[in-house]
Amino acid sequence: MKKYFQFEELGTNYRREIIGGLTTFLAMAYILVVNPLTLTLESVPDFDDALRMDYGAVFMATALAAAVGCLMMGILARYPIALAPGMGLNAFFAYTVILTYGIPWQTALTGVLFSGLIFILLTLTGLRELIINSIPAELKYAVGAGIGLYITFIGLQNANIIVDNPATLVGLGDLSDSSALLAIFGLIITVIFMVRGVQGGIFFGILIAAVVGMIFGVVNLPSAIIDLNVPSMAPTFGVAIDPIINDFGSLLNIQFLVIVLTFLFVDFFDTAGTLVAVANQAGLMKDNKLPRASKALLADSIATVSGAIFGTSTTTSYIESTAGVAAGARSGFSAVVTGLLFLISILFYPVLEVITSAVTAPALIIVGVLMVSALGKIDWTKFEIAVPAFLTMIAMPLGYSIATGIAIGFIFYPITMVVAGKGKQVHPIMYGLFVIFVLYFIFLV
Repeated sequence: MKKYFQFEELGTNYRREIIGGLTTFLAMAYILVVNPLTLTLESVPDFDDALRMDYGAVFMATALAAAVGCLMMGILARYPIALAPGMGLNAFFAYTVILTYGIPWQTALTGVLFSGLIFILLTLTGLRELIINSIPAELKYAVGAGIGLYITFIGLQNANIIVDNPATLVGLGDLSDSSALLAIFGLIITVIFMVRGVQGGIFFGILIAAVVGMIFGVVNLPSAIIDLNVPSMAPTFGVAIDPIINDFGSLLNIQFLVIVLTFLFVDFFDTAGTLVAVANQAGLMKDNKLPRASKALLADSIATVSGAIFGTSTTTSYIESTAGVAAGARSGFSAVVTGLLFLISILFYPVLEVITSAVTAPALIIVGVLMVSALGKIDWTKFEIAVPAFLTMIAMPLGYSIATGIAIGFIFYPITMVVAGKGKQVHPIMYGLFVIFVLYFIFLV
């Protein structure tokens, strides 16, 4: 086992990998609650109940899709990267495809399935790996730093430290709010652990914050420890395949094509950004290339297809994996641990109620601190590099999308390089991406 996961080469051990996998799970366990709430449109009370997805089935699909994705990534690609149905993509699935377009969720699942199958084809041909490896090092560093800012912004929002402000878009929240106070306490404790060099400091920060939250009534005590009444998957399992077999003609329209392309685009570059960011943080990049990239991308593609068949939106690599890396994870064994915890969570779901957004917010903030260190590797004295790198980084939190940041930065990179007389140094694929991103903003955004 140690030899397969290269423990000695990566300077890791079982303790570090298990703590890393557990930390990653705790940092992203919220998806088990948030994804079912999002896909069933619980926030839209006047939506026709007959058109809603089944909550229990979506919960099961979420847990199983995450488990399959993590196990595939850990065993096949051997990276400390966890997967689950993606935030943002699930919102697009629910609020745009179902609510705005009026497309049945059954057809939307078929769109996710198609995007996953296309991904598998692109991965097997080597095109996805070629694209990732063609991205210059400076932009990869910018992507990592941008994701750090983005995930910190999410953490601050989850803690109600940063809130909506009609006058200035965002502003400082009520710091006397119980959730904000718990998050600040957790942040201080985590910072102390990290400064003192405590191994697994982020994990212990989450644990202590959860306990303190329960003591002071900020976090509800779990209603039970274990629940053997597992929800049925019948309402969603295999539904994505039905239109292909029974009503393929309903898929032959521009709207369905837009759905597939949107899932395809956002997942492609979210995954690329996450893989690069996590690999950089873990020190796994070699000569600006990601070893075993094809296997990592294949694992991601298979997870999307599996998730669609189970009954959930696009499954993608999670940036919260950086929390596990920060806690010591370096190999795919940590992803296996995370995947097994997702399986176990099906029975221990009541306990997950204590892992609230306020509890995990400090972990996300600290991870952001760790990730922006990549900025030091960018040559800011070269304006042709500084502009696209900065725009890539800043557009992620402000546009609330990893893919948007990548798109904007990648549009400016060829422009600034050509103007600087360095057009020949730009990989041909980057020119192709320039055209694709411009068309994306014109027709799909």
